[in-house]
Amino acid sequence: MRVLVTGSRDIVTGSIVYRALFEEHATAPTPLTLVVGDCPTGADFLARHWAEAVTRLGSKVHVEVFTADWDTRGRAAGPERNARMVASGADICLAFYKRGAGNRGTSNCVRLARAAGIPVTESWESV
Repeated sequence: MRVLVTGSRDIVTGSIVYRALFEEHATAPTPLTLVVGDCPTGADFLARHWAEAVTRLGSKVHVEVFTADWDTRGRAAGPERNARMVASGADICLAFYKRGAGNRGTSNCVRLARAAGIPVTESWESV
């Protein structure tokens, strides 16, 4: 099962991400593949951290990391990365928003996922 993860780089509460991923993991008919960005903080980092921990415990979770070329593409890098993530295919998109943050990248990825027919589950972290 392919799970696209998108979310604010400002998310610090791991439990919001971990809980959603554990729920998908527990009910998935096939092993999980996470489709995630390469941000060193926030939802991207937390999803990759969760996958590493679960794999260490014996469950295989594959991670596909999509990079954004900020140096070359500037502000277009994020939306281009989001489009590649969505185009790679997913069975569900988990979106994690931070209240009080811009959440532009997350909102963009959610719009693309919905347009591609990917079901979206949204969660909010309080300030």
